Amino acid sequence: MEPESPRRNLPVSSPAPSRHGLRRYFPILDWSRSYNRAVLTSDLVAALIVTIMLIPQSLAYALLAGLPPEMGLYASILPLVAYAIFGTSRALAVGPVAVVSLMTAAAAGNLAAQGTPEYIAAAITLAFLSGLMLMVMGVFRLGFLANFLSHPVIAGFITASGILIATSQLKHIFGVSAGGHNLIDLVHSLVRHLPETNLITLAIGGATIAFLFWVRRGLKPLLSSLGLKPRLADLLAKAGPVAAVFVSILAVWVFGLEARGVAVVGDVPMGLPPLTLPSFSMDLWGQIFVSALLISIIGFVESVSVAQTLAAKKRQRIQPDQELIGLGASNIAAAMSGGYPVTGGFARSVVNFDAGAETPAAGAFTALGIALAALVLTPLLYLLPKAVLAATIIVAVLSLVDFSILKRTWGYNRVDFAAVAVTILLTLAIGVEVGVSAGVLLSIGLFLYRTSKPHVAEVGLVPGTQHFRNITRHEVETSPELLTIRIDESLYFANAHFLQDLIYDRLACDQPIRHVVLMCSAVNEIDTSALESLEAINTRLGEMGIKLHMSEVKGPVMDRLKRSHFLQEMSGEVFLSQYDAHVALTGSPVRDLRGAAE
Repeated sequence: MEPESPRRNLPVSSPAPSRHGLRRYFPILDWSRSYNRAVLTSDLVAALIVTIMLIPQSLAYALLAGLPPEMGLYASILPLVAYAIFGTSRALAVGPVAVVSLMTAAAAGNLAAQGTPEYIAAAITLAFLSGLMLMVMGVFRLGFLANFLSHPVIAGFITASGILIATSQLKHIFGVSAGGHNLIDLVHSLVRHLPETNLITLAIGGATIAFLFWVRRGLKPLLSSLGLKPRLADLLAKAGPVAAVFVSILAVWVFGLEARGVAVVGDVPMGLPPLTLPSFSMDLWGQIFVSALLISIIGFVESVSVAQTLAAKKRQRIQPDQELIGLGASNIAAAMSGGYPVTGGFARSVVNFDAGAETPAAGAFTALGIALAALVLTPLLYLLPKAVLAATIIVAVLSLVDFSILKRTWGYNRVDFAAVAVTILLTLAIGVEVGVSAGVLLSIGLFLYRTSKPHVAEVGLVPGTQHFRNITRHEVETSPELLTIRIDESLYFANAHFLQDLIYDRLACDQPIRHVVLMCSAVNEIDTSALESLEAINTRLGEMGIKLHMSEVKGPVMDRLKRSHFLQEMSGEVFLSQYDAHVALTGSPVRDLRGAAE
């Protein structure tokens, strides 16, 4: 990428948290103030490149979702305009993506057969309901909920989805009829129909896959070696899928391949997206509610992770809560214009970023390009082989497959490995909805499991310092009358009894303990259940003639404790530092440590 001039270092891409009013919900009011001719040029160039990439992708992902190809184009027009108004990322490119398309197919396929009006209505309603959920979460600032999805689990789900998507498209490569919602059914169906393979279709699909892989790695270096400028070489390399589309259409026309069994896209209506309305049947909403929620969560996580990565490269910021509103508005726009669920795509966002997009206006210009294609180019797509679109999908999704996550988690954390493995296996063996549901539940379960058994250490004084460390890891000073427990986690309902049991077990010894100090330097929260446990510990220790103390309690935690009766009933004291507690309770003289090495 070329070095950036000072002119291109625009202000941060989202309003500061302190801003209120219209700018909170309309980030366009911020970035549009800095808009100038240089930024316009950059956005137009990026839009041209992304439009070239998005036309075959939109058609292909609609095919993956089991929808008419024009719905892929419709989902790439108004949603991009809506994101340009409400979104905070300067580089995120919104539109149909592989994983969400697969989830749409799974959800709508449970209700109706592909190609039926009921199926299409379910997909449109899915976009509307998903958009509604995202908007509500954004207004109530619930973006933090995405943090409950662990990255390893999401990586496992996306890897399994990539395998499922690629396998589901092999039927178009072989030119056979096959189906299934999981890997076992898909493979079994493919094997059963392999004798029906259309060799011409296989040749077209195989050649397209090989060509697209070569375009990704070899075309740009080749063009650069021929003396083309980097920007032009990059543009031509990104146009590789369009070249595959053009050549394949020409081949079908010249050699009459449709009559020889090569499946083609067929009629694609010419014109702008129609005004559509989702179904407001509560019956249908109830049937797709969980699917819409899962699509919303997965789409948001994928989108925000891409947006944050790209924003960091230019020292910009995004606002996750406003991103929820931006993505919600995009999905509602998709539902109102004959589209289906959309989110920010990784591949096209990276292309948008590398092409020099400076503002979300690049997305709006891309929408204009797609609209122009829908008005003018759709009749030319009649003879486009479905095998070429399937090849486009396969090449795109294979980059999602990352089995290295299994190796990394196996070496670092076996619990994470188990979660990733279960997510992958369930997604492949049962289906995408079960897989993503399992991923969500596993992420929450892992959080509860880890925090229900927090790391708790008995600590002692490091000689010559005022620092306290784990007695099993360091040479420290301790007193037989004093037990100091450092709690390395917030205390809440899931781990409150764990702390009780640990203290009671530790006191079951011959040591003449008279004081127990809870060192709370890592405790950010004490909920009502944990408070009740502390009261129980205080009562039990009092019956044993032992005083309970606390040290290094954080301000917000202390404020909450002061609103209860616990501090008045506690048998001991609250010390500002653990060293103060050690000196007061052991009777050790205060030492001058100004010259001591720490």
